[in-house]
Amino acid sequence: MHATHIIGNGSRTTVNVALPTRALEQCPALILNADYRPLSYLPLSIWSWQEAVKAIFRGTVSVVYEYEREISSPSQRMKLPSVLVMKEYVPEKRTPTFSRFNVFLRDHWKCQYCGDKFRTQALTFDHVIPRAKGGETTWQNIVAACQCCNATKGSKLPSECNMHPLHEPRQPSIHELEAYAQKFPPNFLHKEWEDFLYWDSELEDGYVH
Repeated sequence: MHATHIIGNGSRTTVNVALPTRALEQCPALILNADYRPLSYLPLSIWSWQEAVKAIFRGTVSVVYEYEREISSPSQRMKLPSVLVMKEYVPEKRTPTFSRFNVFLRDHWKCQYCGDKFRTQALTFDHVIPRAKGGETTWQNIVAACQCCNATKGSKLPSECNMHPLHEPRQPSIHELEAYAQKFPPNFLHKEWEDFLYWDSELEDGYVH
């Protein structure tokens, strides 16, 4: 990059300014299935730059986008991939993983007792039927709860404390969670990834041809 500076006598001089180099750990690759949809939304299919480079040399992926960041060996240089697509289609997973994150996603980061939204760190999960009373750790018995409501409910049944979930807990489908995830995008998305993540978004006027 060039920058022009005015020095004391009013003359101008042009100097080269080096752009900051992106750290290697800031260069993950988004992995697309052969149909150009993310291999996984939940979690989002991302590989480290090392995994991405190995896949390129194995010949299992094609490069769609690259970073400006380069790596080199004694025999060659290459730009790190930003988006890769699988050469062979990987069958879609049928059921969502039962995890804390996916419970929060299903419940839209809302406490299912007071209805307020919270950041992930401020949420916990509650057994609607307490474990002490035979409740299981399943989609049908776990809800997102703020720490205050969780402490208030304790090991009581909903009928004992008049605290009932806003929505009956159930196992969502993969497609439901993917739709919810589009409303809560992660905050580390790279610009090149946006074309492949939000399939139901309307194109901006400038991109319609």
